Amino acid sequence: MFDLILRRARLANERVIDIAISDGKIAELGEVTGPAREEINLEGKGYVSAGWIDSHVHCYPKSPIYHDEPDSVGIATGVTSVVDAGSTGADDIDDFYALTRKAATEVYALLNISRVGLIAQNELSDMSHIDADAAGAAIKRYPDFIVGIKARMSSSVVGANGIKPLERAKAIQKENGGLPLMVHIGNNPPDLDEITELLTSGDIITHCYNGKPNRILTPAGQLRASVNRALARGVRMDIGHGTASFSFAVARQAIAMGILPHTISSDIYCKNRINGPVYSLAAVMSKFLAIGMTLAQVIDCVTLHAAEGLRLAHKGRLSVGADADLTVFTVRRQPVVLTDSENDTLQAEEQILPLAALRAGKWFTTEQGKAENVFNI
Repeated sequence: MFDLILRRARLANERVIDIAISDGKIAELGEVTGPAREEINLEGKGYVSAGWIDSHVHCYPKSPIYHDEPDSVGIATGVTSVVDAGSTGADDIDDFYALTRKAATEVYALLNISRVGLIAQNELSDMSHIDADAAGAAIKRYPDFIVGIKARMSSSVVGANGIKPLERAKAIQKENGGLPLMVHIGNNPPDLDEITELLTSGDIITHCYNGKPNRILTPAGQLRASVNRALARGVRMDIGHGTASFSFAVARQAIAMGILPHTISSDIYCKNRINGPVYSLAAVMSKFLAIGMTLAQVIDCVTLHAAEGLRLAHKGRLSVGADADLTVFTVRRQPVVLTDSENDTLQAEEQILPLAALRAGKWFTTEQGKAENVFNI
């Protein structure tokens, strides 16, 4: 007896399957014949994918700068798992962990290498804030919560310290089993060439399509040689849209050259969620659909690729034994003007809209789904 069977689930590759769920896990896929306590027929109600993962958010409610509630950026918008990207360091990680245990959304953290976290924009301007012992102790306390570390490497953050904080971050990474390292890039110094030469396989460059002078493209519009070498070593590229870190022009040029993102993430917090230009992970995904990525490519960037990049073994996959985290969404033909972080606009003809989500087998209808009365559940 299954707990739930989703009938006629349409995947991004247009395949239609049944999905059976038991004890918060995917129990069977394909043509499911067994009985269930509940069945939901999804035929004609959009698409289903593994649960969306937003691998760059800011959802520590007590953060003085970038704050939000996990469920506001997560399950309410069809996102089943969020990864807070460095809002907290070793000083506040215990409080953040405790606060997120009540969330319906699965919450993970990238530990800021500054023990004080994002209490100010310049958290890496004082090298004494980088406490390797405190970071290591925090990682040991929460091995299932802290899935990586975060270093923000732009001039406003590091001050006169240049590349030194990243060198310390790489040492902390090595001391803690080679956890994924996400590196924020922005205005220089340090220069992007200097940053990328330190990165190794599995490291993540976030804000990869920002429009600032210290971007991945040369003034002539070619990919920087240092970035090309980093990609060849297995360095990954993450969007991290945010308020000031995504350019349509850079994204178009890069994608036209075949430089696609590994992951699409929002860098969302309350202000850019409410006032834009981010609004939601779905809105960011819609921008990449408009630029020319296929629906299947976009979905992979928020499911399988996100899970692989952060080593979330039971997430991001439609496979037996994986967590029963699913997102139900539609692609609506609906003209809309999309805006990037440079205030440039793009006319799009389609939008990705989340309708519902399952988190560990529990059903949540999104605000969009409620407004359209798609599911009578």
